[in-house]
Amino acid sequence: MKKVLVVVDMQNDFIDGSLGTVQAQGIVSKVISKIKSYPADCIYATRDTHGEDYLESSEGKNLPVVHCVKGSKGWEIRPEVAEAMPQAVILDKPTFGSTELAKLLYRENEKEELEVELVGLCTDICVVSNALLLKSFLPENRISVDASCCAGVTPENHEAALATMKMCQIMVEG
Repeated sequence: MKKVLVVVDMQNDFIDGSLGTVQAQGIVSKVISKIKSYPADCIYATRDTHGEDYLESSEGKNLPVVHCVKGSKGWEIRPEVAEAMPQAVILDKPTFGSTELAKLLYRENEKEELEVELVGLCTDICVVSNALLLKSFLPENRISVDASCCAGVTPENHEAALATMKMCQIMVEG
């Protein structure tokens, strides 16, 4: 069985930019340590990606804070995180969950059974969305989340998302 790591949205805007939090800043070094515990060719990463018209989108109307505009500093993966995963497969996603990631890992799983671990931001939006997508695409595979390497919009929302994932048979560790 091949173990892979999915690093969700460790981007400047979610760490200390327009949607940054103290909790997000607090997991950066833990995420880097986690990345270093995996072989370089077993790391996938997502990057929240919006256009200049973000505020006109459905998401923008519900979360009217411009963030992760493609090409901006806020859109970039935190430099020290990016440096820790130079061979990562990086997938841009226009919304919370990446169907492209789920399809890619589904295809990889056909070659060799995968165990998938997720870390990153935000637990209660993009981490939970990607974990549930992966569980839907790979229902018999072990999908886990390291809670110590995730941060939510608020600590309460972080805990609620972890509870949701546990209920959906996603293993919560850390």
